[in-house]
Amino acid sequence: MTITPAIVESIRKAIDRRRLIDTAVQLIAAPSWTGEAEKACDCLAQVLRRDGFAVDRPAAGHTRAPAVVARLESTRPGRTLQFNGHLDTVHLPFVAPQVDGDRITGTGASDMKGGLAAAVEALQVLRDSKVLSAGTVLLTAHDLHEAPWGAGQQLDQLIRDGCVGDGILLPEPLHDRLPVVGRGGAIWKVTIRRPGAPVHEVMRPLDEPSVISAGAELIARLDRLGERLANKSHPLAGPETVFIGQIHSGEIYNQYPQECWLEGTRRWLPGTSRQQVEKEFRTLMDDLERDTKTTVQADFRFIRDDFHLDQNDPLVNAFQRAYEAVVGSQLPVGPKPFMDDGNSFWGLAKKPAITHGPRAGGQHTVNEWVSIDDLVRLAQVYALTAVAYCG
Repeated sequence: MTITPAIVESIRKAIDRRRLIDTAVQLIAAPSWTGEAEKACDCLAQVLRRDGFAVDRPAAGHTRAPAVVARLESTRPGRTLQFNGHLDTVHLPFVAPQVDGDRITGTGASDMKGGLAAAVEALQVLRDSKVLSAGTVLLTAHDLHEAPWGAGQQLDQLIRDGCVGDGILLPEPLHDRLPVVGRGGAIWKVTIRRPGAPVHEVMRPLDEPSVISAGAELIARLDRLGERLANKSHPLAGPETVFIGQIHSGEIYNQYPQECWLEGTRRWLPGTSRQQVEKEFRTLMDDLERDTKTTVQADFRFIRDDFHLDQNDPLVNAFQRAYEAVVGSQLPVGPKPFMDDGNSFWGLAKKPAITHGPRAGGQHTVNEWVSIDDLVRLAQVYALTAVAYCG
């Protein structure tokens, strides 16, 4: 559908800045660490019900915090555009919301309760302005997003159960590019052990392997793997990688350690399957165990699939027209620097998903903030995208 100046103005006038701020503050005020987001889910459901929306609460495998699902249907058939967001936050001390000038601060303000509040405002604006001439807008919110406490299990189940649109908008705090490609990722932890008991280093059995030496050998082998992976690169997303973030061993300086463990990540590009990645990793661990005569336990935890967005998809066209109508120019394309729910929509359902959120900062810290002015802009862009795409 064409985005006319009259529709743009109608949506602009329908935005209720105070209502948007109130929604964001209410969501931020509900503590919702990953796995424990029931208060925030209940809060969002109450906000939507008070505003007249019918709300479904499918458990999707997580009965502690059932997901939140609401719909706005027009009178004519058309595409379904989904606004999707997570309500859980990383496990850091809770910071209560505050409004200070153009900023809202507090836990989840940036990642991603502020953006989700803007999506809710867009849903309310579309209903109030009556400019959605065809199709449906589906809003979903859920728990179990943030790793390592969650791995997208609840959203994945929603997708498998068919709770998915033809296209998806995700208000994660990425506003300076239209992400068209992203890497998949997994977290790994390798534990290396020897069979003997704890012992002073001068009393150590000379025939027992050193777990620290085996750990050093693992680092060398992962470095060589990283060099090979660097040859697999994308002009926007960069190379495939293996990364070591932690290594630990021993209790005191002169006790011969029984255990050494390392932890890190593995990221891959579209065209590489997660099964292929895990098989390669486990083969490397099997070889290490054989060569060092230690016991090697490898935990490989898949987090998200890789991501690709077809720039010719109707969703991209609708979004760019909406963005240009609000901002005055189209958004340049670029990589997705992180994994998010868009990876899951693409990996499980091959649905186009655009990550676009507000200007914000402090993600995964105790100093989160989001711009109120940009939340208003975001609500306008989301509402206009729905008008252009669903019709």
